[in-house]
Amino acid sequence: MADLQRRFAAYLDEFVADQPIAATSIGDHRHDGRWPDVSESGQAATLALIDRWLADFRGLDAAALEPDDAIDRELIVSQLEAERFGHTELQDQRWDPLTWVYVLGDGLFSLIAREFAPLADRLTSVAERLEGMPAFLADAATAIGPTDDGRPVGRLQTETAIAQLPGVLELIGDALAEADRGAAEGDADVAALRPRLDAAALAAKGAIATFTGHLRDTVLPTSDGEGRLGRDLFAHKLVHTMRSETLTPERIIDEAERQYAAVRAEMVRLARDGWERWLPGEPMPDDPNDLVRAALDAIAAEHPAADDLLDYCRAENARIEAFCRERDLIGLADEPLDIRWTPGFLRAFGGAMLIAPGPLDKGLTSFFAITPMPDDWSAERKESYLREDNDRMLRLLTIHEAVPGHYLQGVYGNRSASLPRSIFASGLFAEGWAVYVTQVMMDVGYGADDPALLLTHWKFYLRAITNAIIDAKIHVEGMSEERVVQLQVEGGFQEEAEARAKYTRARLSSTQLSTYFAGSMEMWDMELEARRRAAAAVGADPDAIQPGDLPGGFGETPGFRYRDHLENVISHGAPPTSFLRRILFG
Repeated sequence: MADLQRRFAAYLDEFVADQPIAATSIGDHRHDGRWPDVSESGQAATLALIDRWLADFRGLDAAALEPDDAIDRELIVSQLEAERFGHTELQDQRWDPLTWVYVLGDGLFSLIAREFAPLADRLTSVAERLEGMPAFLADAATAIGPTDDGRPVGRLQTETAIAQLPGVLELIGDALAEADRGAAEGDADVAALRPRLDAAALAAKGAIATFTGHLRDTVLPTSDGEGRLGRDLFAHKLVHTMRSETLTPERIIDEAERQYAAVRAEMVRLARDGWERWLPGEPMPDDPNDLVRAALDAIAAEHPAADDLLDYCRAENARIEAFCRERDLIGLADEPLDIRWTPGFLRAFGGAMLIAPGPLDKGLTSFFAITPMPDDWSAERKESYLREDNDRMLRLLTIHEAVPGHYLQGVYGNRSASLPRSIFASGLFAEGWAVYVTQVMMDVGYGADDPALLLTHWKFYLRAITNAIIDAKIHVEGMSEERVVQLQVEGGFQEEAEARAKYTRARLSSTQLSTYFAGSMEMWDMELEARRRAAAAVGADPDAIQPGDLPGGFGETPGFRYRDHLENVISHGAPPTSFLRRILFG
């Protein structure tokens, strides 16, 4: 074993012991019954671990390593630097109570939902974590407060945490239901565990009630922070999110605003061309905004009922896989995919998400999760939500989240021989791939007989553009909710419910909304480079291959085969795109 690999194995042993929830998520189950130590001394020990290993990996002579090991060393260093930034500067665990809801949910969900071990073993770990929950939440309550630089606790973050904590109670109920199922099926070990599980659940529910009361009665009244990071902190966080010195807020916004105009112009063209198909006999508006909005409104009227969303996406995924096989676009996977409702503790963001198994949990199920509408929404708001996620949008969403998007990318990535590239997965890579490969599907003819799908696709892509703009401007310039809604609705043709939800999400997830657009920029740059190299290899002129105003649309390139390129991109784990470029091209 090479020196880097030995060191990483030693670091990983310490990391999973220090961060048992992260360990469970990556598929290391040696510490499944524990919570991390988040007391003041525990957090100091975590920072000391980071600093010690950061110095160790920095001290390795990169020039003496094999090229792949040199890249992995740099990736490990960048990950440790990001973790140090989180502990010492960002300090989410202090000003953002929602952080603790995610830790609680992540600590239970995988144990219940993923069949990596016999049910009795997994429920034993659940019982242990439930037993440890009162002490863990007591330390969490102590940790919440202003940051070292004086940033106050976020009010929205506190309100959202209070609203999402019942989702953790749902997970406890799911664990008890699994115990009932196992006992009914004759599992004696599960039946014997039930009294312990009941007692642990009772104690955990009491601890959650106490923690909720602390947030409501003590934290909320003094939580006057808006959750906006400000220019410097946002820029610093963006560096760690992107792992790139060139993907600055200014560059992302400049390119987003350039593409914003180009995409809107293409949508106007498509709306004119399809007008008679979608609105036969209706007068065509002169105003471009009115024209596109009317066309999209007509298309949005076709949507499934709320209860049918899951079945619609399941059927669409089967159609997408058939298309990929027919076109030999990319190799598909046999690992199971379950399309289901989003767990309650993850519903703050709304929309859809892919919850993938960790790289050490081989062959387990990925969850394509769709968030149901809250019961207390008005009928008008529910209809707005369904119109946003209409038939065509759900087709695109299934590409993005499932095949060949997040699900397939995750399967390929977990097969990587490099553990650091799989464990330290980049959100920029993952979201960039999903946006990019959706455009690839359009370019190779998916849904070519349905111009409404293409118009909706550009609306979907325009959402990625406007999300990047509002992400930076909310945190850097203090962009207001009404300005966000105006940009998203009037400029991006989104539904108002989606726009307001995105304003909330941007304040809950700084820099994440930028990853979709910025990551796709990087993916298209790499495809351009791959096409030029392929052309040169067969004697064609690489300079003849030039990008247009819109992403994609290259057509045929001598020597370039999409399947080879796409599989190459996602076969190296999920490293940041700056690292991937070096892996692919040297």
